[in-house]
Amino acid sequence: DVQLVESGGGLVQPGGSLRLSCAASGFAVGSHLVTWVRQAPGKGPEWVGGIYDSGFRTSYADFVKGRFTISKDNATNTMYLQMDSLKPEDTAVYYCTYIHPLRGTLWGQGTQVTVSS
Repeated sequence: DVQLVESGGGLVQPGGSLRLSCAASGFAVGSHLVTWVRQAPGKGPEWVGGIYDSGFRTSYADFVKGRFTISKDNATNTMYLQMDSLKPEDTAVYYCTYIHPLRGTLWGQGTQVTVSS
């Protein structure tokens, strides 16, 4: 079955860095678009960025460009989100998602990122 398991969240000070991981099973990250989405308290989901199946082309929301980097390791079937220069407004639960051809968008359980001094 398809599973997405995020990890790596935590508490970090403004200006700090975190690296999130998304371990996938049941499909190959190297063959599909996988994305990061976040949801802050009291707000709706917000697309962060994605990495495409062909090669390693990436796309980012304007509010993270230059600060966040998405990558993947096809050998371990894992996607990453490197977050630098974190701001308090980056506080959210971060999810990785995959669009299943039959089941629609699938989400992991999420990992909490809190940016606070």
